Amino acid sequence: MGAEEIGKFGINANGAIAEERVFFLGNVQVRDLLIAADVHCAKDDRFALRGEQHLLIGFELLLLVRRGVSVHIQHFSAKQPDTLRAAGKRPGRFQRAADVGGNLYRYVVAGERWKTRIFDLLHKLGGKSGLVQASEFFMYSAKDRRAVEICRARGYRFPRVTGWIRANIDDLGIARDMEFDEVGMLTSVSDYHIYLKLGKSREQALRDYLGIVEQALEWGIVPRCHFEDITRADIYGFCLPFAAKLMELASQASMPVKIRLCDTMGFGVPYQGAALPRSVQRIVRAFTDEAGVPGQWLEWHGHNDFHKGLVNGVTAWLYGCGAVNGALLGFGERTGNTPVEALVMEYISLTGQDEAADTTVIAEIGEFFEKELEYVIPPNYPLVGRDFNATSAGVHVDGLAKNEEIYNIFDTAKILGRPVPIIITDKSGRAGVAYWINHNLGLSPERGITKKHPSVGLIYGEIMKAYEEGRNTSFSNKEMEALVKRYMPELFVSELQRIKRLAGRLAAHLIERLAANCTMRADDARTPALMRDFVAHYPFIQFLTLTDASGRLVQSVITDPAYTEKYGNLPQPGYDYSGREWFKAPMSDGQLHITDVYQSQYTGKLILSVSMAVTDESDEIVGVLCGDIQLEEILQRAPALEEEEKREVRDEGE
Repeated sequence: MGAEEIGKFGINANGAIAEERVFFLGNVQVRDLLIAADVHCAKDDRFALRGEQHLLIGFELLLLVRRGVSVHIQHFSAKQPDTLRAAGKRPGRFQRAADVGGNLYRYVVAGERWKTRIFDLLHKLGGKSGLVQASEFFMYSAKDRRAVEICRARGYRFPRVTGWIRANIDDLGIARDMEFDEVGMLTSVSDYHIYLKLGKSREQALRDYLGIVEQALEWGIVPRCHFEDITRADIYGFCLPFAAKLMELASQASMPVKIRLCDTMGFGVPYQGAALPRSVQRIVRAFTDEAGVPGQWLEWHGHNDFHKGLVNGVTAWLYGCGAVNGALLGFGERTGNTPVEALVMEYISLTGQDEAADTTVIAEIGEFFEKELEYVIPPNYPLVGRDFNATSAGVHVDGLAKNEEIYNIFDTAKILGRPVPIIITDKSGRAGVAYWINHNLGLSPERGITKKHPSVGLIYGEIMKAYEEGRNTSFSNKEMEALVKRYMPELFVSELQRIKRLAGRLAAHLIERLAANCTMRADDARTPALMRDFVAHYPFIQFLTLTDASGRLVQSVITDPAYTEKYGNLPQPGYDYSGREWFKAPMSDGQLHITDVYQSQYTGKLILSVSMAVTDESDEIVGVLCGDIQLEEILQRAPALEEEEKREVRDEGE
């Protein structure tokens, strides 16, 4: 519709839809699909007397009464790898989930590590407060079941581990055997699904669904009935009678029976006055007001086929739905589900409950998708995209450098833990170049440069030259980094220094851990065994040495037996190492020390030595532990070691 047509819509002073709207819509073809005339009559008491049905009246009221609502979030993802392949993701890491004829598909990755990592991220994001309330799992394969057990072992209160099954007795038996206390069941409700997919009548489908629900309640399992394709279903003819019978079963069993309202095709709309079955508001209110379903037992599950995933979910929320389903970064079948991170931000903005979620984890989620899953996030993707909250105009950048609040209403650093990005174009000016350098290189205020720096002028000149020669795209971070390296090399740590620093840090973490477990008691056989096991697990440790406080050798281990001949006659216990720098340094200050890179006289490999003081229960230094670390080998294992380090830090923090 054009602007002139939209102008014919209006609302009278009493909140009722104007009669002109009915008349106008009576002459367009979409009336029966989207707008119901009976809804627009000012005398329609069922609609007009319900203040909360009118956004103009009820919005603020709902914000007050819905403050206690929790978000129910599940991590669903692509039905097939094509979605990821189109975005630049290699499909080999993903496999298709079992097609169970429904609208819900899960993230199925090769290995439990990624599943549990996603679970951990959900916990960090909002699970600690209960905002992220539950996560739904398959249970059909051994891999699925292992993931369930690992996530259960985390011991988190939230998200709770819940299951998903087809509505049949065999699947329900699996859920019982796995001791699930709540499970989702696929219960198709549209005639498209009942007649064409299931090949049943409404009566048969209803009877079968109710039978499974009864059995679940008998086994002590809370059923969550997924009303699939509800925005194309007969709400009054099938859905509400079904829901009413479910409430009867719940009352008889004194257990909840939850209902998930699944907008399977993304067909729902949030517009005031929309007709059933597409109206999100009217669906939710019909279930709560006419079928007697408590709001806390209702969930909204939306798809984003028509860019309404988020707005429909929030609308359902505001009109009484106790939970909204989501997926990290919106991954899901076809165009995806409602993004979890968007739901979290919307919840905070509506309620003011900043403490309900750790929004800085959103940036961590984006990093996980890019680095671990190798998914290419579009630069313009909200919250985690490279260009989110970015600016390119030089006058804007100059203002940001003076005070971010001048041009930024979103504290990106505080809320997401990332600086305000800058996109370099011919409009960025010298201020933009200086801002990019300071923020992308992480320069401290003392080291920061200004737009007046001569090298900034040279870099800006190169940028403008490119546009004068016909360039029409922005400069990437890689291109900017190359320009800054050319004109301001002093700002960069050399590649060798970077490698040394990385290798040293990784090795230091391991040696610290080993030193903390070493003892110097003569009768303790645990330390030699511990050292041998350690180098077996980390073969890049070429040689491991343990001395006492006087520098006398207590124990040594060679990683590779093949090195024995190269080392020749190894020092025997009692050998004096007191003159070695790696021994003297930790003995003098109790700190960890890392040598420069040097070539091993025994193996010819580039190595560095990492030494750490060994202390007793009274924190007295009783010895020194030193490891010779092969540089190339440890760098090859850097990603795995960094993940191991993060996991240990995360476990310590829990």
